[in-house]
Amino acid sequence: MNAKNITDFVGNTPLVEATNIINKKNVRLFLKLEGHNPGGSVKDRAAYYMISEALKKNNIKKGDTLVEATSGNTGIALALMAKVLGLNMVLVMPEHATIERVKTMRAYGAEVILTPSEIGMEGAIDHALELKYKKGYFRLNQFDNLDNPKAHYSTTGPEIWRDTDGEITHFVSAMGTTGTITGVSDYLKEKNKDITIVGVQPKEGVRIPGIRKWPEEYLPAIFKREKIDKILEVNQEEAKAMTIRLAREEGIFSGMSSGGAVASALKLAETLDEGIIVAIICDRGDRYLSSDIFV
Repeated sequence: MNAKNITDFVGNTPLVEATNIINKKNVRLFLKLEGHNPGGSVKDRAAYYMISEALKKNNIKKGDTLVEATSGNTGIALALMAKVLGLNMVLVMPEHATIERVKTMRAYGAEVILTPSEIGMEGAIDHALELKYKKGYFRLNQFDNLDNPKAHYSTTGPEIWRDTDGEITHFVSAMGTTGTITGVSDYLKEKNKDITIVGVQPKEGVRIPGIRKWPEEYLPAIFKREKIDKILEVNQEEAKAMTIRLAREEGIFSGMSSGGAVASALKLAETLDEGIIVAIICDRGDRYLSSDIFV
């Protein structure tokens, strides 16, 4: 019997070509379906890597309690990975998160603490930090933890390079913690320095789950602006419309951060004479059914 642990199925997600939403001669768009990870999002990679590396370094041991602030997908991934690896997980998130995400975290056995919407993600981070010092919990700190981008340098980047036969010309990713885009950039630039790395962030005042424009004092330490060649901004209407189009025209069910990334990838495609674009589809749409995206 060649049985495997659930963590063996993190990564090696499908790369599929968009066939209906793009119509630009000599430009092809490929979508990396991160919803096929066990926990349903790209965050499985960083969650597994951060926890397993902390265990290897003896920063934590089985039975310890971890704490982390999250807007959703990271929390689900951490809840899953922590329990599988023998740890307790406390997650702090703004109360406006969809109920599907909260229930999924609790289903995996995590304690979920909801903070007021008006203090946003920054307030959740502050509360997680308070718990770290008051209760002695170990804070993974996905925003500053170098094992976050290393997960993508070690897995996501190599997979994209392999599955495009090294022909990728542009990589597009929504920016949240910035771990995905930073790690993938490191790997792809080593392979071909001419690959263009494109980050996607919301326009000023726009709220899109999974995409952030950070205040300077909360900017993730793992974020390296020099690793990103271009930043495109997207509004909520564009992201929502593309999320719906992905489901109806490509059969790809995802959240709005993915819609924002693909909307930006199509804008990019219009500026190119030729190219191979890869965009990240961060997660699955089933964790957003209680929102107003799919009505």
